[in-house]
Amino acid sequence: MARSRFVYTLEDVASTISENLELVEELTANSDNIAEGELVYVRDGSEDGTTGLTENGIDDLQNLLADIRTWDACIRQFLVDEQCDPEMIERVMADEVKRVL
Repeated sequence: MARSRFVYTLEDVASTISENLELVEELTANSDNIAEGELVYVRDGSEDGTTGLTENGIDDLQNLLADIRTWDACIRQFLVDEQCDPEMIERVMADEVKRVL
């Protein structure tokens, strides 16, 4: 498989695939969720830098989201299991409701 030449910020990925940014950030916080080499740290001059995904990484993310959405309690259960802030969970779930409508 050809190596991707582009890296996309998580903000761009979330916008492009119409997903909640906080959800995308949570999913990519664990590098085991995305194939090795497809999730990259990008130095941007800030203290923390930013995280980016290759095109294959975006595919991995979308496949993971599709899989999680088949689970009982779906995204909410994933976020609870990851011990996310309850207010963040509610923001993400509000966006999930919009996806179904």
